[in-house]
Amino acid sequence: MAEYKISDLETLTGIKAHTIRIWEKRYGLISPDRTETKIRMYSDQELVQLLNVALLNKHGYKISKIANMSSSEIGEHVQKLESNEDEDVSMERLILSMVEIDEPLFSKTLNSLIEKKGLEKTFTETIIHFLDRIGIMWQVGSITPAQEHFMSNLIRQKVISAIDALSGEKTSTQSVLLYLPEHEWHELSLLFYQFVLRKRGIKTYYLGQSVPYDSIVSCFGQLKPDVIVTSWLTSVDPTFMVQYFKNLKKDLNNAPILVGGFQMNKNRELIGDLVSEIKTIEDLIKGISHLK
Repeated sequence: MAEYKISDLETLTGIKAHTIRIWEKRYGLISPDRTETKIRMYSDQELVQLLNVALLNKHGYKISKIANMSSSEIGEHVQKLESNEDEDVSMERLILSMVEIDEPLFSKTLNSLIEKKGLEKTFTETIIHFLDRIGIMWQVGSITPAQEHFMSNLIRQKVISAIDALSGEKTSTQSVLLYLPEHEWHELSLLFYQFVLRKRGIKTYYLGQSVPYDSIVSCFGQLKPDVIVTSWLTSVDPTFMVQYFKNLKKDLNNAPILVGGFQMNKNRELIGDLVSEIKTIEDLIKGISHLK
């Protein structure tokens, strides 16, 4: 069972810590344990309770009314809301389904968003923010590997399915090589980059996760892509990252390299002269289109 600090709950639920404390003190909606130093610690059950309360509150239920319901009654009211495909509560549903490892709820919420907005907008407007929240929890150990793998694999399946559904028609003369560095396994962003590029008719070579350095250099020589695209989330020594991209620029004949991910953002000042950062899909497209 995971344990959460109040700051974790604020990140996951989107409810301010001040509001959580009021709901806790005034209405007794949740009852956290406290450490010896009086720090509040919340359980999975209390996180689920708070997510359900947030769902009802967003649908017009007053907190005073919710406070008079039992946990089972709150759950029953939330179940009645499942037929309401309100985008405003999609984040709570995604997080709730991840915590409870509820595949039907996760898939239903994601499918509804994709049906309404398409995969590209769903990813940029919802999934990225969802992954940002989960990433923080992963860093502090407040979610389990099972929970993280559960939702990552479901999203991964959706993106791969969308890539397979594309016609494959190439309308651009450019080609892009996509890969993750060795020991980097978080490929959701990279898969999405591939979807975005192929959707726009750009030829892609997708090498996938944890590719050895020598293999990248070898493939570059064989395939001769116009651009290299990668992503780096896993924590790494900044000096190693700088040397890695210095070597890569040299061994790939100074080819353009576009990099996304938390480590790129974190070490921008150190490697910004070697590579271009992908902060948005527009950055990805511009980084390739300007080479025409």
